[in-house]
Amino acid sequence: MKQVDTDVVVIAAGTAGLAAAVSAAEFGANVSVFEKTNHIGGTSNIARAIFAVESRLQKQKNFTFSKDEAFKLHMEHAHWQVDARLVRAHIEKSADTIAWLENMGVKFDGPSAYYPGSFFTEHTIAREGDAPGNTSAVPKVLTQKAEELGVTFFLKTPVNRILKENGRISGIIARDEIGNEIRANAKAVIVATGGFGSNPEWVRKYTGIDPDLIQMKMPGGEGVMMAWEVGAGKTLMTLHINDQIEGIPRNSPVIWGSFRQPNLMVNLLGERFVNEELLTNATFMGNALLRQKKACGFMIYDEGTRAYSSQTTAGLPMGPPGTKAMTFDEELAQLLEKSPGVIIVAGSLEELANKASINTGILRQTVDEYNQCCAAGYDDLFNKNRRYLKKIKTPKFYAAKYVPGAFGTLGGIKINYRTEVLTDDFEMIPGLYAAGSDANSIYGDSYTMMMPGNTMGFAYNSGRIAGENAAKYARGN
Repeated sequence: MKQVDTDVVVIAAGTAGLAAAVSAAEFGANVSVFEKTNHIGGTSNIARAIFAVESRLQKQKNFTFSKDEAFKLHMEHAHWQVDARLVRAHIEKSADTIAWLENMGVKFDGPSAYYPGSFFTEHTIAREGDAPGNTSAVPKVLTQKAEELGVTFFLKTPVNRILKENGRISGIIARDEIGNEIRANAKAVIVATGGFGSNPEWVRKYTGIDPDLIQMKMPGGEGVMMAWEVGAGKTLMTLHINDQIEGIPRNSPVIWGSFRQPNLMVNLLGERFVNEELLTNATFMGNALLRQKKACGFMIYDEGTRAYSSQTTAGLPMGPPGTKAMTFDEELAQLLEKSPGVIIVAGSLEELANKASINTGILRQTVDEYNQCCAAGYDDLFNKNRRYLKKIKTPKFYAAKYVPGAFGTLGGIKINYRTEVLTDDFEMIPGLYAAGSDANSIYGDSYTMMMPGNTMGFAYNSGRIAGENAAKYARGN
């Protein structure tokens, strides 16, 4: 068996793992990172923004939302069912993390808000040319910094076991791509494998949600189980729920955008079940969809609304930046040619109901009642803003199916605000730390969509906290 001696082992080179590795190395530790895939960065290669409060960029634009206000909002949203010290540590670290990344050369376009009424906490990565901004620049910068600091990366080398001797963490056992075992002797290990999204049995068992109902799954690692095997306590385990329009790609911006407006939405029973303005909050809409028959809903509008929605965004996102919009009819024809049935087009409500398997009689009653609300300018069921009350009366009729999605899983490993792993009895396991989605239980049952960028922010912030504390512990500071 090959032997490696190091101060700190980081399990996985994703968002939290990279932040942890760089931070530990900055604090003087010898760091080895073990990654099961052949690439570095994980979800940070595709994510869009990073949360922060009281950053330089926010102060520059005179945004007054404070850390104290963010903490209060976060804890009230979670009903104080989460670790307040950990939430505070995450928020307190956030502005410094943006500065930390800026000092390494990362450029931001933010801050921005996710939807009207949410807070300007998203710090989006500056675009390169016409390409949409995303955080793929960050893992490149962090990898370069890590290599400059002497961090060693072992790719295609999954960790199988965390070692514990005499009550303390002593390293890990990994296996390289040709099957050879590697023992890395270390005083500290940081678990940052991205959750349990790759394990559908766990999703069903620990979240109570059928994984087959969820689109847009983000795979995770095996770190939660390995931490449990050496005594880590368990926390609430959830999905980072969102909503998805089934089958409509964002490179069809007019069609996609027309179905992101707050038009009538019904379930398979033919009934309204939500204030359609909730589309701005993907977590809340995903929660509402999960309660419906077969966990789905259908957005419906008519020819008149189609003409309106192709001309205006109605205050909601129309499509991804950097795309070139065609006309509605051109996009629709292309989409239906590639994916027949993705958009339901019908000459009558009865035809639409039959195609979507919606209860025909109740749908007709729902539409009649909805049209009365539109005429009166008041939604007496859900009090939807009258601005969005558009009658459904003129053929053709259009419908698209909404289903739940998930950006990944959250939680599993109990940690404190120093990211030290705790047992169920709140005893610290010396030398074991966890960061990112493996340990992110700070939202309770629903992600705080009103403060966007939060999950990515927690990954970077908790990763940095873990790296700093693991380095101090390993070096006896």
